[in-house]
Amino acid sequence: MSEDILIKNLRNIPDFPIPGIQFKDVTTLFKSPECLKILSDSLYEMYKDKGITKVVGIESRGFIMGPILAVRLGVGFVPIRKPGKLPAEVIEESYKKEYGTDSIQVHKDAIEEGDVILLHDDLLATGGTMEAACNLMRKLKPGKILVNFIIELDQLEGRKMFDKDIDVQSIIHVKD
Repeated sequence: MSEDILIKNLRNIPDFPIPGIQFKDVTTLFKSPECLKILSDSLYEMYKDKGITKVVGIESRGFIMGPILAVRLGVGFVPIRKPGKLPAEVIEESYKKEYGTDSIQVHKDAIEEGDVILLHDDLLATGGTMEAACNLMRKLKPGKILVNFIIELDQLEGRKMFDKDIDVQSIIHVKD
């Protein structure tokens, strides 16, 4: 099964970035041509018939599979960045993290009203960053928001952060 191959190639780094955290490193998936193909094919199959008009990736690991999927779907790619990285007029959303606050920005003209957008990032843990990304996108009045992760840490229940009208999908589910 494809998920088994991905899990086998996923690197775990204990006590990173702080003691007690078991970091899931997706870079090992990106360096493997087999895993990269599985990820690309899986994402395409999940979203090929959803009417997506833009794929939106969250800095920085959302910038890897996001553009690949956008090309396969024949749609544009939009980056969500940390403050100070985008050159044109932006809108911003601030949010609380486990260890402080952060902000994300997107160009004000990146999404057109009514767009069907797929927000993509590498990992769903507590859901704070993606919830902020959803709030940021809502300011631009898309027609629909879909959310995707490569990995979901099921025990943290980050999926509960999202409104019921947002379709949340993950390729890999990690139970522990």
